[in-house]
Amino acid sequence: MRILAILLLILLGARPAAASEEAAWTALRSDGHIALMRHTDAPGVADPPGFRLDDCTTQRNLSAKGRADAVAVGARLKAQGARLGRIVSSPWCRCIDTATLMDVGRIETEPTFSNAVVLSDRRTELAQGARDIMRAWKGPGTLLAVTHGANIQALTGYNPAAGEIVVVATQADGTLREIGRLPVPQR
Repeated sequence: MRILAILLLILLGARPAAASEEAAWTALRSDGHIALMRHTDAPGVADPPGFRLDDCTTQRNLSAKGRADAVAVGARLKAQGARLGRIVSSPWCRCIDTATLMDVGRIETEPTFSNAVVLSDRRTELAQGARDIMRAWKGPGTLLAVTHGANIQALTGYNPAAGEIVVVATQADGTLREIGRLPVPQR
């Protein structure tokens, strides 16, 4: 009996994740939602001392896995019929490269999605700028923002894995309501 109860809890625990993914895909096929994506795998924790935004060779960059994951995420977005109306990226190379490798549309660099860890003295300002952009988004399609885990955590309270997408909707009061999460597709 105890084993049956444990199995039931495991099965019930797995259901919300699947439902969360399905709700996220449904939202991505409609208008007015926001997809917050953490850049794909870039080994390390911080950029090297003296890095420059205008020189990718001075930054922490995507690994081979990160590049492959970005391609896989883009292919999955296309296969699932995601309607992306606007794509914005942090000016950090690992974010721009993730968005470029996904090959899902024209990318705009948006400074308010800059790395909130490096710019910790501007974290509140960056989050407010991101909220303003998200609050204004009505579509058509979904707004995809490729950014950093710390930025997504500041906006949603959740720090996603590399390449993970958190799909949200903006509420009338400006707060975000999480709809679902999409992990990097398994290859």
